[in-house]
Amino acid sequence: MLTLYHSPRSRSSRIVRLLDELGVLDQVDIRIVSIARNDGSGGADPANPHPEGKVPLLVHDGVAIWETSAIILYLTDLFPVAGLGRVVGTADRGTYLSWLAWYGDVVEPVIVCAAAGISHPFLDATFRGVPEVVARLSAQLSKTPYLLGEAFSAADLLLVSPYVWFPEATPDVASIKDWIDRCQARPAAQRIMDFDAAHTLP
Repeated sequence: MLTLYHSPRSRSSRIVRLLDELGVLDQVDIRIVSIARNDGSGGADPANPHPEGKVPLLVHDGVAIWETSAIILYLTDLFPVAGLGRVVGTADRGTYLSWLAWYGDVVEPVIVCAAAGISHPFLDATFRGVPEVVARLSAQLSKTPYLLGEAFSAADLLLVSPYVWFPEATPDVASIKDWIDRCQARPAAQRIMDFDAAHTLP
């Protein structure tokens, strides 16, 4: 049994979208929980077993998987037929894993620090900055329509997500803007918005 602890309009929304893209949304028990929000609303939900009160948290047959990149890898390995991940032995498996890890290890820290107006030489040395993130994305997207080539993958779903949440962070680069539009033109992008609107906590 698969159970996803989800809070609408949060980082876990991209996992609900992934389940939709994988065609397995109806095979997952989605439990809506509250979380502490940046605006001070919400709070830890006793119904959420995540040790930090966060989402997403996926539980599969009693085993908890946390952190978005890990959950995406787990689900795309579990449901390989949809072709959104890269199975072991595939030539670009390493590239797929690298994009997933790069998001959590570099992209999100860089975008969050930039949004918070935080700058420090230690941060720059460790993560680099927005220009380097933009350069890395545009270098790939100037060659292929998606991060892994000609087809949309879970790597695109993950890497596009901050620009969906924070459109003001979108760089003025045609290849990146076109990529965002391609990703968001997929039917699942609208369905997750509808899903979250229907399940928003009062």
